Amino acid sequence: MLLRVMHDTVYHYSAEVSVAQHMLHLRPRATDSQAVLQHHLRVDPTPEHSDEVVDAQGNHRRFLVLQTPHQRLHIRADSLVHTQPSLPLAQLPNNPAWETVRDTLRYRAGAPHDPAIEYRFHTPATPWDETFLAFVWPVLDSGLGIVDLAQALNQRIHHQMRYDPCSTSVHTPTTQALAQRAGVCQDFAHLFIACWRQLGLPARYVSGYLLTQPAYGQSRLVGADASHAWVSVYVPHPQWAGQSCWIDLDPTNNRCGWGSPGEEYVTLAWGRDFADVSPVRGVIQGGGSHRLQVAVTVAPPDEWPGEPLL
Repeated sequence: MLLRVMHDTVYHYSAEVSVAQHMLHLRPRATDSQAVLQHHLRVDPTPEHSDEVVDAQGNHRRFLVLQTPHQRLHIRADSLVHTQPSLPLAQLPNNPAWETVRDTLRYRAGAPHDPAIEYRFHTPATPWDETFLAFVWPVLDSGLGIVDLAQALNQRIHHQMRYDPCSTSVHTPTTQALAQRAGVCQDFAHLFIACWRQLGLPARYVSGYLLTQPAYGQSRLVGADASHAWVSVYVPHPQWAGQSCWIDLDPTNNRCGWGSPGEEYVTLAWGRDFADVSPVRGVIQGGGSHRLQVAVTVAPPDEWPGEPLL
């Protein structure tokens, strides 16, 4: 699919901001399942310094410094991405038992380093807690293939958790979302990752977008979409000379695939949890209180009348 993504972030401040520094993860990354054809970033007011680097996890990270006093900050990321259909998990060349993967990644003196290990460790959003082990326990079986276990956990979260955008915030602990059995895609992804790491297995948090369809007979509303989140889990393959495979699962929609959950998905960045890939974060001097507005649109280019790519 050919998809255009426009992501607008607007901060309104009650008082003047004199100095601001912001870090952005808004440029989609190139993967085996998607190609980034165009990407443009516009910031108002214009920053005095802007620099883009590739971080330790391969994401494009932009750093901004604003020294112009302002009470409003508008960041617009406009991208054109070509996605590929995901491959069925049945085509995976390997499906080792989950215990085998766990034991392979345990520390052994002299063993070669596997970069996937960094995604095994707990984080503030995916802490060590026995409630996560209790949640995954009903689908856990000795000798079960890791791909099968991932799909079973994906389905369990989808069926046991209720999607409710008013039930949590970006700061809600994953244990609370689990206790109330409700949350949003970020909570569902963190829950999956917390359960997975509880078993000693690596999983990544994936930030991105999902093409949604308007109601029948209605036109698409610009800015009505939102960012999306899902997970990737690691499947080692001994015949690939140290290379690995990551399969993507979306517990919010019970989707999964090899490369991405589907061609309607656009991958932005991945990390250990949301804190690694927050679209916009930073520090300011002044500003008083603030109000945040976020508008996202994902649509084929021919559905953007009067909106040329920046």
